[in-house]
Amino acid sequence: QVQLVESGGGLVQAGGSLGLSCAASGRTFSMTAMGWFRQAPGKEREFVAAISRSGRNPVYADSVKGRFTISRDNAKNTVNLQMNSLKPEDTAVYYCAARNLVTILSMTSEDYDYWGQGTQVTVSS
Repeated sequence: QVQLVESGGGLVQAGGSLGLSCAASGRTFSMTAMGWFRQAPGKEREFVAAISRSGRNPVYADSVKGRFTISRDNAKNTVNLQMNSLKPEDTAVYYCAARNLVTILSMTSEDYDYWGQGTQVTVSS
């Protein structure tokens, strides 16, 4: 069982930066692939970034590639999302997600078993 709590959301102007953090409970965190997804009002949840157990070769949605960076610290049971050069279209609720004892990352929300409560990110123009 993994419990996830996101933090770090807020309001920022276009071009600014925000860092999101996801704190995970459970001894199996280091064995679990993690991901970030987001959902804007009236839209479906979409993939943002994912990272494997090792932290090597993370993947990103094309819309955030080059602007967002996902990282993890297995010793601290955290996964982070650094968001730079933010755009109004990045406005959404951002969710941290974990796979159940699966080390391989996925870009598909259905592959994730545990979800945080979400944190709001609002980018003003």
